[in-house]
Amino acid sequence: MTSLLIADDQALVRVGLRKILETEPGLVVAGEAADGEDAIIQARALQPDLVLMDIRMPVLDGIEATRRIVRDRPSTRVLILTTFGLDQYVYDALRAGASGFMLKDAPPEEIAAAVRIVAAGEALLAPAVTRTVIEEFARREPPPARQPPPALDQLTPREREVLELLAGGKSNAEICDQLVVSEATAKTHVARVLQKLDLRDRVEAVIYAYETGLVAPGGNVHGPKARSSRAGGR
Repeated sequence: MTSLLIADDQALVRVGLRKILETEPGLVVAGEAADGEDAIIQARALQPDLVLMDIRMPVLDGIEATRRIVRDRPSTRVLILTTFGLDQYVYDALRAGASGFMLKDAPPEEIAAAVRIVAAGEALLAPAVTRTVIEEFARREPPPARQPPPALDQLTPREREVLELLAGGKSNAEICDQLVVSEATAKTHVARVLQKLDLRDRVEAVIYAYETGLVAPGGNVHGPKARSSRAGGR
């Protein structure tokens, strides 16, 4: 059973989400919060598997609440639900530790599916979301030249390729096509990259690749380049 906490300052939204999600097998709404501070308190008390988090709330906004919840209990996943557009908030929300980002006007079945995806440990990283993260880095000053972090040395050449593809927002299916491997192999490579770099999910992998300077906006790879897919093995 997956336990959920709904954090939104509008009672009508909370009621609507509860009705949608409590009809889904395997999901239970453990509690509700009307502001960011209350969301932190409820998350500590209830220890939900997933928090559905609004961004604009009184007392404390959803981005800061997300940051504190993920810091205090990394196993709790956060799915951002908002009426506001992606460009303004997506980078801050994902950087704070959210694992998904959806608009509230999404159909009920899509919201329920998103909850299951994020609760299962995956990231809800649509191509539009990835582009927004990348564009945010493109607007910043380029990082100074530096050596790649030592953790990257743990990766095989093929895993380096996979990380670069993740940073470009590629899905598992696209990784399969580009590297000419099976879907199971692609999933294994992704899982090993996340494990070796101690990353939570694909969202964090994108941010890691850009913030460490491994990949520059526009797709340029910094530091020692991974060998070709033919040399790297599967």
